[in-house]
This record gives sequence, structure tokens and C-alpha cells, in this order.
Amino acid sequence: MFYKLVSLAIVLPLVLGHYTFPDLIVNGTTTTDWEYVRMTANHYDNGPVTDVTSSAIRCYEADDTQAGLAGIATVAAGSTVGFKADNTMGHPGYFSAYMTPASPSANSTSAGLGKTWFKIWEWSPSWSASTGLVFDSLNINQFTFTIPKNVPSGQYLLRGEQIALHVAGSANGAQFYLACAQINVVNGGSGTPTPTVSFPGAYSATDPGILINIYVLPTGYSGYQAPGPAVWSG
Repeated sequence: MFYKLVSLAIVLPLVLGHYTFPDLIVNGTTTTDWEYVRMTANHYDNGPVTDVTSSAIRCYEADDTQAGLAGIATVAAGSTVGFKADNTMGHPGYFSAYMTPASPSANSTSAGLGKTWFKIWEWSPSWSASTGLVFDSLNINQFTFTIPKNVPSGQYLLRGEQIALHVAGSANGAQFYLACAQINVVNGGSGTPTPTVSFPGAYSATDPGILINIYVLPTGYSGYQAPGPAVWSG
């Protein structure tokens, strides 16, 4: 009985600390749950993706109907957008946002299947020899960023993600919390977003920003190495 109680005491905070990103934020306005975000497979249990080679690492949809069920939000290039979580994000981690042109449309199941994703924002932990890793994003409940002004007009998938690193010291220990919103960018520019990656394909399970013991850093450690491509600022 004691063992069961101890086990529950350990497991419950981990489970309760999980979250989803059901709400798109556009210029300070938070939309309703799953209005423009494809409902994710963890909408009941809030569990993360842990396999970077799984197709779930792309948008984590509950099923193939979610693209058609979510709407398409109109967003001007240069706008501030983001995602709001359904819980406090109590795990230390790394945040990023990606976009991909959506062909034939943002509510199509074929959107985002190729090597078309580009990173537009990231939020890494800071590091110094005296402080170690510092996660300024700890305990937030939303994150926002800017749609690049020079991104061409058109329909896109917008992918928000946190890689939680609290148990990332062993293979497949990192926890990926993510969702994709469907947007139509207007008043865009003529930029060419690069570099581009695919999901799955952008990450390896052994990337130093994914396989990392944040509590015992290796000798000679010099700072967090963000996984994936460089940010395209536009």
C-alpha cells in the first residue's frame, strides 16, 4: 500500500503537469478551444509525443477529420500570434514555432507533408557557468511570437511546440507538446523562407537539445543547442 501511495505521489504531478494548446492567439485576442487549431490526440489525457520519428510529431491530430473541422484564421503578416495552453506549463523546456505553406489549403489533410516547414521563432533556456540552465519560460500558460512581415500571403499551418526537458536524460525521454493552427496570411511580402525541414525528419532523438540531462550537464558544456533549423526572421 505504501509503495502504491509513493508511486501515485510521484506520477500524479507529472500527469497533472501535462497540457494541450487548444487556443490560437491573434493580436491579443484568444480564440475558443479548437476553433482554428486542429484538435490534438491528447485532448483528453494531455499526454506528449515522445517519438520524433512518428507522424504525430507533425501536428499530433486526433484523426484525419480534424483539418476539416477547424476553421482558418485570417492573420496579417507582422501580427503577433501564439498559443494558449489548457494548463500551466510547469515543465522546463524549449519553445519554437514553425510555418508551412498549406497546399491545397490549410484545412487539407495533405498540407505540411513535405519538406516545407520553416522555423520563425524560438525561446531557448539561457546558460552560464554560475547559474546553469535557466528556464525563463517556466510556469507560463501561453506563448506569443510574430508572423514574419516578408512571409508571402497565402494559407499556412502554424505549428507551436514546447519540448519539455525534465526527463530528457534518456532516449525518448523528452516530451513534445504541440499543435497546429490553420491560418490565412494577408498583406504578406515576397520573402523566401529557408531553411526548410519535414516532420518527421527535422529532429533526431539524439540531438543535444533533445537528449539532455538538464540536472547534470556534461563537462565542457557551453549552452543549450536548439534542435531543428535556424530561425527565418523574414
